[in-house]
Amino acid sequence: MDTIQFDQIPASIRKPGKYFEFNTRLAVRTLPNNLQQMLIIAQRLAAGTVAELTPTRVYSDAEAAALFGNGSQAHLMVRAAIKANPYLQLTVCALDDAGTGVASTGAILFAGTASGNGSVSVWIGNHLVEVGVLSGDTAAEVNTALLAELAKHPDLPLSSAVNGAAAGQTDFTAKNAGVVANQIGIAVQVTAAGITAAVTAMNAGAVDPDIQDALDVVFAEQYHIIATPFNDATSIGALRDHLDSVAGPLEQRPGRGVYGFVGALGSATSLATGINGGRINAPFLRGTRSPAYEIAAAYAAILAGEEDPARPLNTLYLAGIHAPAVDQRLSRTEQETCLYNGVAPLEVGPGEKVQIVRAVTTYVQDAQAVADISLLDTTTIATLDYVRKACRERVALRFPREKLNSRTPKKVRSELLDVLKKLEDLEIVEEVDANADALIVQRSLQDPNRLDAKIPADVVNGLHVFAGRIDLLL
Repeated sequence: MDTIQFDQIPASIRKPGKYFEFNTRLAVRTLPNNLQQMLIIAQRLAAGTVAELTPTRVYSDAEAAALFGNGSQAHLMVRAAIKANPYLQLTVCALDDAGTGVASTGAILFAGTASGNGSVSVWIGNHLVEVGVLSGDTAAEVNTALLAELAKHPDLPLSSAVNGAAAGQTDFTAKNAGVVANQIGIAVQVTAAGITAAVTAMNAGAVDPDIQDALDVVFAEQYHIIATPFNDATSIGALRDHLDSVAGPLEQRPGRGVYGFVGALGSATSLATGINGGRINAPFLRGTRSPAYEIAAAYAAILAGEEDPARPLNTLYLAGIHAPAVDQRLSRTEQETCLYNGVAPLEVGPGEKVQIVRAVTTYVQDAQAVADISLLDTTTIATLDYVRKACRERVALRFPREKLNSRTPKKVRSELLDVLKKLEDLEIVEEVDANADALIVQRSLQDPNRLDAKIPADVVNGLHVFAGRIDLLL
């Protein structure tokens, strides 16, 4: 028979009376919620009102512009995230440009004289700026009109100025220094006969800030999804190591990281396989006008919006991300290459919407370099994280001041089994009864004050492939 334990009524009372205390340990019988907190680590501008390395909650595009500077990486990543998921729990930890950072530069050079009316359309990333052209306008006049229109768009990631040696040329300089701005595309379309335009792509940006500075600041906090604009091996390796550390069995603050990629397929797969992290996601979209950092923010926002850890993310679309031209879209073979090499391919679905093909992680092989699919889908690690959270919180609620005796393992096992049953009801794990004998709770052989448990978690997999054979009958 179990002994009734009291927290507030001492056994030594002698004064007559009827004493009652409230026990809330048994009140919660449900599973915990799974609200996802998202973090963006990106560069700010000096005009921002929040200092670097200051984690700050953000609720809107306009607020991000004020906090981190209009057109900064941090501002534009917040915009992309909120477009993809307006109901985010979002925090930003901004970085200043590196002290030795070099700003990326580019240009548009107009030439000729218009022989008819038309227009000039310029895309800075996925942001469109348009000006009209009248017959007789010179290249310099077209350029002047473009500069005036660009000035009306302070949220662009580039600043613009007329070239000192060529009146028909607009020079662009990235507002944030570093390599990331080299991702920003410049495209131009001219419909006025007689006017031509040549683009110099953004280039020569160098030295991004160290992401580790921000990771050190947020180490003690819980962020389930971290998005970063940096997609070099050093930065992503640091993010992988951070997530492995905070999500480990001692810290138990699980999270997943996201970086975007828009370059060559070979470069995307080489980077991902080099990272090989089950908590790192690498969405890839070739040929898009959207910078990789906006793709990372939008994709991370989609991950953060799904509270069911086991539910696949296939076909969910990234609002605000530009659909590339048909000849740039990944073929089926290229998508398979991505999926076998730790890259999460994006495709263009109905309505020209960019959507997720399959949300895989960069983990493709174990420590022995043997192919391993155990953490192929990002839902797998998310499910394991939630199972751990559910088990940990139930034990914490039921046994906050428990004595350890021969009865205790049985009581703890009963609670863990109840958690697994409820997880099975939600289709997060399965085959609980079949695996019940593998649920073991026992006293430690080395520590008299410790219980050890082995908890089988047969996670529910996503339905990604259906194969059917159609038999012809004549």
